[in-house]
Amino acid sequence: MVKTLYTRLALGLFLLLVAIGLLYSFISLYSLREFNASVNQELYRDLAEKLVQDRNLVDEGRLDEAALKQLFNLYMTINPSIEIYLLDTSGRILAYSADPDKIKRNSVSLEPIRRLLGDMTAYPVLGDDPRSHERQKIFSVTPVPSAQSPEGYLYVVLRGEEFDNAEMLARDGRFIEMSAWAVAFSLVGGMLAGLWLFRQLTRRLSQLTELVEQFETTDMAHHPRQTWQQQRPVVRDEIDFLGMAFDRMAERIASQIDQLQEKDALRRRLVAQVSHDLRTPLASMQGYVESLKMKRASLSDEEQQQFLDIALAECRRLSQLVDELFELAALEAQEKKPRPEPFPLAELIHDVAQKHTPKAAGRDITLRVEGSPALPPAYGDLGMTERVLDNLIGNAIAYSPAGADVVLSMTPQDDGLQIRVQDTGPGIPEADLPHIFDAFYRGASGNAGGHAGLGLAIAKRIMTLQNGHIRVANRDPAGTEFTVWLPIAS
Repeated sequence: MVKTLYTRLALGLFLLLVAIGLLYSFISLYSLREFNASVNQELYRDLAEKLVQDRNLVDEGRLDEAALKQLFNLYMTINPSIEIYLLDTSGRILAYSADPDKIKRNSVSLEPIRRLLGDMTAYPVLGDDPRSHERQKIFSVTPVPSAQSPEGYLYVVLRGEEFDNAEMLARDGRFIEMSAWAVAFSLVGGMLAGLWLFRQLTRRLSQLTELVEQFETTDMAHHPRQTWQQQRPVVRDEIDFLGMAFDRMAERIASQIDQLQEKDALRRRLVAQVSHDLRTPLASMQGYVESLKMKRASLSDEEQQQFLDIALAECRRLSQLVDELFELAALEAQEKKPRPEPFPLAELIHDVAQKHTPKAAGRDITLRVEGSPALPPAYGDLGMTERVLDNLIGNAIAYSPAGADVVLSMTPQDDGLQIRVQDTGPGIPEADLPHIFDAFYRGASGNAGGHAGLGLAIAKRIMTLQNGHIRVANRDPAGTEFTVWLPIAS
C-alpha cells in the first residue's frame, strides 16, 4: 500500500501538517512572548521613575537610602513579580530587592539602559537579568537622583523569577493543552481535506494506470478506450495530456503490431512463394540434365540441344529471379536509393521503345509512342525509371495477343509528367487489382513468360522512393493501362 501514489501523498501530507503544526506552535509561542514583552514594557516603562517620585527616594538632591530599603522590603512582599536594583554609573549592582542567594551577577550592561533612555518607545529592549548569566529581561529604568546629575540608576526588572515560575506553570498546562487541541483539530481537518483532494487528483491517474495494465494484458494488440477521457475531451492538465499521449502511443503500437503481423504473414507467404519459384526452375533443370545424362546415347543431337536449351532457359529464369529478389530487398532496406536529376523523359521513352521493338516484332505486336517530345524535363532517377518502363513494356508485350498494339504516351499532369503504357491483352480481374503490386502476386491471368511476380513490386517501390507513383486500371473493352507519374524538374 505504501508504494501507491495516493498513500505516498497522504503520508507526505501528514508529515507536512505535523511540521506546519509544530512550526506554528513555535512561532506562536515566540510571537506571544515578544508581544507580552512589548506590552509589559510599554505599560511599565515609567515604573522606575514613578517609584522614585511616589516613594520620595530623592531628598534634597540625594538618594534616600532608608526609603530605598523600605521600598525593597515592600515590593519583595506585595509584588514579587518585579525586582528592583540600584546601579552605579558603571552598571555595578549596589543594592537590590531580591534574594541574595540567587543573584549571579555583580553588574549589568549599560548599553540596553542607554538605548531605552534614548528612545522610550523602542521596545521591547531586553537588559541583563542579575539572576542569570545568559538570560535577559524587559526592564524599566531611571537615573537617580536625577537625569541632570545622575549618580546611578534605579533598574527594575519587570518579569522577575516569580513571574517566570508562574508563567511556566500556566504555559506548561493550559497553553500546551490549547496548542495540542489546535494542532490536533488542524491536523485532522487538513488530513481529511487533503485526502479528499488527493483522491480527486489521483483518481484519473489510477484509471490511466488500469488502462495501461489492460493494454499490457491484451498483448498491446487492442487499445481499450478511456471512457473518462471521452467524457472530458478537453486537455485541462498534465494527466489529461498524459492520457491523450498514451492514447496516441497505444494506437500507434497497436497499428505497428498489426503491420508487423501482416508483414510476418507476408514474409511467410513470400518464403513459401520464393521456395516454390526457386524449386520449379531447379527441378526443371535437374530433370533435363538427368535425362540428358541417362539417355545421352539414345538421344539425337537435336534432342540433346533442345534439352540443353531448356535447362539454360530455366537457369536464366532462376538467375533473373534471384537478381530481382536481391533488388527488391535492397530497395526495401533502402540500401539502393535513387539519385534524382533532371532528364528528358521523351528521349528516355523513345530509347526504351526502340529497345523493345525487336521483341514486340517477334510476337507480331506493334509498339507505338505518342505524345509531344517538347515536354519539360522530369525529375527522377534515370536508371530506375528505365527499369520501371522496361518491366511495364515487357509485361504488356508478354500479355498482348499477336497482332495487338502496345501504346506508350506521355502528357503533363498535376505539376508532373504522366506516362501511360496501354495493351490490348485480357486485362486484370477486378479482385486482383488491389494486389497487383504485391511481391510474387500472380492472379488469374496466369504466369505468362515465366513471370515471377517481382517486377511490379520493384516498380512500385522505385516510384515511391523517387516521390512518384504508379497505378493500374483495366481498359474498356479489353486491355490494361499502367500510369506512371514523375514530378517536373524545377
